[in-house]
Amino acid sequence: MAVTTEDQQHGLTAHSHGAGVPISSRADHFTSFDVDAFEVPGGREEIWRFTPMKRLAGLHTGVPATGTATVEVKAADGVRVETAAKGDERLGTAGTPGDRIAAQAWTSFTEATVVTLPKDTKVGPTTVTVTGPGLGQVAYGHLQVRAEQFAEAVVVVDHRGSGAYADNVEFVVADGAHLTVVAIQDWADDAVHVSAHHAELGRDATFKHTVITLGGDLVRLTPVVTYTGRGGDAELLGLYFADAGQHLEHRTFVDHAVSNCRSNVVYKGALQGDDAHTVWIGDVLIRAAAEGTETFELNRNLVLTDGARADSVPNLEIETGEIEGAGHASATGRFDDEQLFYLQARGIPEEQARRLVVRGFFHEILLKIGVPEVRERLEAAIEAELEAVGA
Repeated sequence: MAVTTEDQQHGLTAHSHGAGVPISSRADHFTSFDVDAFEVPGGREEIWRFTPMKRLAGLHTGVPATGTATVEVKAADGVRVETAAKGDERLGTAGTPGDRIAAQAWTSFTEATVVTLPKDTKVGPTTVTVTGPGLGQVAYGHLQVRAEQFAEAVVVVDHRGSGAYADNVEFVVADGAHLTVVAIQDWADDAVHVSAHHAELGRDATFKHTVITLGGDLVRLTPVVTYTGRGGDAELLGLYFADAGQHLEHRTFVDHAVSNCRSNVVYKGALQGDDAHTVWIGDVLIRAAAEGTETFELNRNLVLTDGARADSVPNLEIETGEIEGAGHASATGRFDDEQLFYLQARGIPEEQARRLVVRGFFHEILLKIGVPEVRERLEAAIEAELEAVGA
């Protein structure tokens, strides 16, 4: 898209996707650990305009904690698990809160869970289970996962239960480490979850982050990736399935500030039922110093019934021409009639054909989940979603 002189005068960029709406650089996005540095959002702000503020259970206004979330860790052999006090110098190193709820969660948590994956070792899966504070209760939390130099591990973060919960989750991936994370949001129908994920990648570190969002009344996740050394490789994957009335929002940001790093973002979602709403915002910033960057982001949404709405906004900002490649794509649509016709023409009933199309749509993401029991659980959950709508 060409940018005219008039566009430049009004603050538009070639990748604004704003159709006449001025936006500022993602590089200028404000961050702070101080909750009072943020104004209470009203919903008209760019980062909040898709979020139904009245359904946030007061998390954005500073509502105090009335309960406690339970964190249980089933650690693989050799993995260290600690409870850290708020003043622990390790906390907050992976990233700084970028909105008021994340800052509120930082201010309000009392103790953090720190999971450390030892250097030069390959360990089995570790599962962190977070259970909400309970119906009508509010809680804040903090989790940090540290993959030491040349460590290789899989960590599953499984959210379940009721109540309102806001937290910051840190992933510190040291030089040469390989960390795979599967974050599951399988909340009860009443739950509200707002979470900021901060990942910091060292030199030649590999980070694979998969988000699975199925349950909850409102879920809003913000995964942010930064690099501290050359050769970092981040893959951000997402799968979400929204039912009637659910609001599922994912906002990814990959900040390429170091040369010769790579990122790949693939999120896929399905929606069904009245007022089912999904939001995906994909921000990628390639700073002037990030020569040799290779990046791509993709979002696909499949609308299964009338009354559902998917918003998808990819944003790509490039400050240097010396890159390997960069691109983005986004699409939202209904069933592919040709696919359905092909299957029905081979004797497959329409209902079964629709199920096959949805399974095929999600197959790419599910195939990349390296923990068989988690993958089987998610396949069963998707099947249950399809049973609910009769697809």
